[in-house]
Amino acid sequence: MASFHSSNARELLVHMNGGKGERSYANNSSLQKNLMLKAKHILEETITTLDCRFSPNCMKVADLGCSVGPNTLLLISNVVSIVDTACTRLNRELPMFQFYLNDLFENDFNTTFKSLPDFYTKLLQNEENRSASCFINATPGSFYGRLFPSNSINLFHSSNSLHWLSQDPLLGCKDVASLNKGHCHIVSTSPTEVYKAYLKQYQQDLKLFLKSRSEELVPGGAMVLLFLGNQENPRITGWELISIILNEMFLEGMIEEEKLESFNIPVYEPTVEELRNVILEEGSFLIQRLEILILPWDDGMSEGTDDIKAALMAKHVRAIMEPLMSTKFGAEVITEVFVRYQKKAVHLMEVEKEKLEFATIMISMTKNA
Repeated sequence: MASFHSSNARELLVHMNGGKGERSYANNSSLQKNLMLKAKHILEETITTLDCRFSPNCMKVADLGCSVGPNTLLLISNVVSIVDTACTRLNRELPMFQFYLNDLFENDFNTTFKSLPDFYTKLLQNEENRSASCFINATPGSFYGRLFPSNSINLFHSSNSLHWLSQDPLLGCKDVASLNKGHCHIVSTSPTEVYKAYLKQYQQDLKLFLKSRSEELVPGGAMVLLFLGNQENPRITGWELISIILNEMFLEGMIEEEKLESFNIPVYEPTVEELRNVILEEGSFLIQRLEILILPWDDGMSEGTDDIKAALMAKHVRAIMEPLMSTKFGAEVITEVFVRYQKKAVHLMEVEKEKLEFATIMISMTKNA
């Protein structure tokens, strides 16, 4: 998961719940795993094209916003397996692999690295991968800026990260923030000025991201990116639901006005048109494939009643949002937020018959010659 590149304390708050406990991201990221599996065909197509054009002795791959847990290592085994298949078909030797796991400094890299001995054992037990030499490093820092030397990376991958902005988009816009009073994200009643402030921050961030990656990629290098997008039809988002709940708790006197007014969720879900415009304007990349995947909020989670599904949704969102919210609101408020989140999700499904869905943009790009 990506985000704040400024040197203030804000940077430290944007990370997923670490460790392997019940509320950890590692144990509440089945939805993200499902997304990676559904996008595997794009990764295969991108790597196969790369492998036909180049034959590096060492393939260097960076996972941007890697977070913590098994999904990080799933990417590594997928890449090794895809390259192995391509090399077999082309009658080439398997290259060595260098993987760079990137996230912000407060990310729980330790939990991932503690699982590496078992991962290496399983990787080499797979007959396809027996000849693989695989080296794994951490590269902490914000991907809204440079992370690697020029012309050094063959492939960038990022899953569920690029919708996070580098900072609160309303931070320097007191007038705009006042128009969104009582809310901490874009909601259905937000005026256009709020949308514009979020969009402007997104455009600035994405341009910086693209410029940085184009400098770091080898000529002809590629990127595969998955992130939340806008379906362009009205629907409630998980961020809006949190905003509505915090507003209710404020009106009930459970949250101080000052705390709510100084908190905005730094996430923007772009439309395909907004994304294309930034890529075209920045000019460093050519789009090879772009797909939109629409999935239910509970995709990849256990079957069961709406109440069970809603409980899993609430745990999943809490694993993402708890670190960002905890220093602002405290543990008691956060527990109450997600008790209400579960109840509201059930109400939306059963009473309002709302289709709880989210859109993911899946895009493959190559560095412009």
